[in-house]
Amino acid sequence: MDVNDGSGRGRRRYDSPLRDRRARQTRQAIVAAANRLFVERGYAAASLADIAKEAAVARPTAFAAFGSKAALLREVVDQALAGDDEPVPVAERPWFRPVLEGRTPQAVVNAYAEVCRLIGGRAAEIFEVVRRAADEGPETADLWETMQRNRRAGAAMVIDRIESLGPASHDLDHERAVDIVWMFNDPSHYRALVRTRGWSDQAYTAWLADQMRHALGLGTPGRSEPSAKTI
Repeated sequence: MDVNDGSGRGRRRYDSPLRDRRARQTRQAIVAAANRLFVERGYAAASLADIAKEAAVARPTAFAAFGSKAALLREVVDQALAGDDEPVPVAERPWFRPVLEGRTPQAVVNAYAEVCRLIGGRAAEIFEVVRRAADEGPETADLWETMQRNRRAGAAMVIDRIESLGPASHDLDHERAVDIVWMFNDPSHYRALVRTRGWSDQAYTAWLADQMRHALGLGTPGRSEPSAKTI
């Protein structure tokens, strides 16, 4: 529709889905470029100007989209963990639902091992970037602490589900059980075993599930080392 702008001339006011889509595409290009450069160079060495150039946008565009390099790093982490930029809670994402729908403690742990594998594949490298940058300033230190708290919150969801299945699910107190899962859900394990040592995703997931079940008293461990066929 036309509205008067005070000059006697009419101007058209409208919502532009195309403009919104392009703005989102620009943001995603910046996030992807930042992820690449942060991993390749480290947080400190990857400037906002370099990221803008990598994304083929002007530096003011990158700044306007995120406000600061620290805010951009936080967005990179969030999208690496979630897999996209949709504002959907973890518990409602399809790849996490099997954890909350597991009918036995073993099924819950097995499903969570797959979640850890998925997140490790997407976020292990950027986790390492933030870990190394945590000493470089309060913003990166705060982000690292937030990431640790979120990891523990995820571990608590696993234990809550296990405990909801019955009082005899495990013999540990709640906090100790959460601590154990929190230790195992660290993406650095994926980075070390899959990216560095060459384990297959299948071997890693099986090993992780086996170790978590054993640590929680849900079964005896099997063979932890992957066979040659699974690497």
